[in-house]
Amino acid sequence: MKKGTSQLLKRAEHFKSILTAEGFLVGIIAGLVVLLYRILLEYAGAGMDLVLRYSRQYQVIAGAWFFILFSLACIVGRLVKYEPMISGSGIPQLEGEMTGKLDQVWWRVLPAKFLGGFLSLFAGLSLGREGPSIQIGAMAGKAVSKALDRGKTEEKYLLTCGASAGLAAAFHAPLAGVMFSLEEIHKNFSVSVLVSVMTASITADYISGRFLGFEAVFQFDIGAEILPEFYWHIIILGVILGVLGAFYNKMTLWVQGLYYKAKGLDATTRLLIPFLLAGFLGLVMPEVLGSGHNLIDMAAEGNLALKSILLLLAVKFIFSLISFGSGAPGGIFFPLLVLGALIGSAYSTFAVQYMGLDPSYISNFVLLAMAGYFTAIVRAPITGIILIFEMTGQVSQMLSMSLVSIVAYLVASALKSEPIYESLLNALLKRRGEKIPEKTGEKILQEFVVCHTSPVHNRMLQQINLPKNCLVVAVRRNEEELIPKGRTILMAGDILVTLSDEADAPAVYDCMEKLCAEQGIRENG
Repeated sequence: MKKGTSQLLKRAEHFKSILTAEGFLVGIIAGLVVLLYRILLEYAGAGMDLVLRYSRQYQVIAGAWFFILFSLACIVGRLVKYEPMISGSGIPQLEGEMTGKLDQVWWRVLPAKFLGGFLSLFAGLSLGREGPSIQIGAMAGKAVSKALDRGKTEEKYLLTCGASAGLAAAFHAPLAGVMFSLEEIHKNFSVSVLVSVMTASITADYISGRFLGFEAVFQFDIGAEILPEFYWHIIILGVILGVLGAFYNKMTLWVQGLYYKAKGLDATTRLLIPFLLAGFLGLVMPEVLGSGHNLIDMAAEGNLALKSILLLLAVKFIFSLISFGSGAPGGIFFPLLVLGALIGSAYSTFAVQYMGLDPSYISNFVLLAMAGYFTAIVRAPITGIILIFEMTGQVSQMLSMSLVSIVAYLVASALKSEPIYESLLNALLKRRGEKIPEKTGEKILQEFVVCHTSPVHNRMLQQINLPKNCLVVAVRRNEEELIPKGRTILMAGDILVTLSDEADAPAVYDCMEKLCAEQGIRENG
């Protein structure tokens, strides 16, 4: 049922309480679905380890395993053909839907992503569970929206709630779930969305914790906080991470492009490459299979030789590119944390041997590199810092984590490296030749935060060249809602609420984001 403008604005007055209740419902449903997904992945990892152990002892089992991998690639290929939106991590698809450029069918995406992600990780592909968990959670939010007959505006809030719940349940990281969904998916921090997203995230995390425990994902110990006289090492590490993060983004898009440009490769034949490669690596270097949780533990222990670290880093890097580039359902989130950990281990091991660094700091640098590499690639520094301290339970490293993240961010920006998920979304739209989805004629409310150095700061509303077919219906300043007038002067921190036709929403979003964003950040990246 279409939502009239008056009805939409009336509901907007009570968004905070309505969305909190709906966020709680989304948190329950998304938390339960992602919990089941996470439990099945635990069994999948144990099953793969058992098969590989016997495969190295008996050639018959090794041959049977390769046949199983071939079959799994065919099954996942059929799933991708059935629902192309499950390809990759799912986060670019979600971002595309939030801006009105894509439209996912939840009842197709949710089961296909669940099964496709499970089979890909069971086979040992170097992919993470967070991408599928975020997309599955978001589709749970969309299912709730459809069941309650909500309009497009509320649906986007519930998509954000579901994404937050998915990440929280996947990693026992409720704050990171909130920050990622706001910083990367919703792209603003209004009170309405903040409260509902926090409710969904905490609910999903509690449900997951009740079954799997509330312990941090990583249990390695961090020694004493790095002394200030060693902070120059952190700056060097940040530069390295920024350069390698930009390289990772470029190579990810390049490898993905090779897959899709190669003649004679369809969804199934593309997947055969990483699936069969996983079988080979399982016999010669099983450490690089799967998301790579064990590699982070090995890197943090500080017992690996420098050559071994570099070999693992190179193989894991290449295998991750091949796995993700094929379009297999799975994320890059966790594998890039593994690569960051190996980079930090390599640098700190080298510094111990040749630069006089205290060996007790190796685990510190592993943790710092995870945060810095994530920031360089995803360009969400707040999420990266919060995610790492939630996953490790280490709060004492906040200053050093902030420093390495800032340096990595600036270096990646200076190299003109686009944030990975935005680049993947652009590549997806270009590859698919996507047009704006067929519209229902609804009106869309969108919110945009005025930043300090944006061109609209300290200017009257009538002086701003607003996009066509767009009406500013409210200006929220702190807890007060102002009626927008031509002589209303906009200030940093104001939230502009716009009303537009659904068909115009994507263009309005792009234009308003450019108007309200920090000019320096927009110009640099």
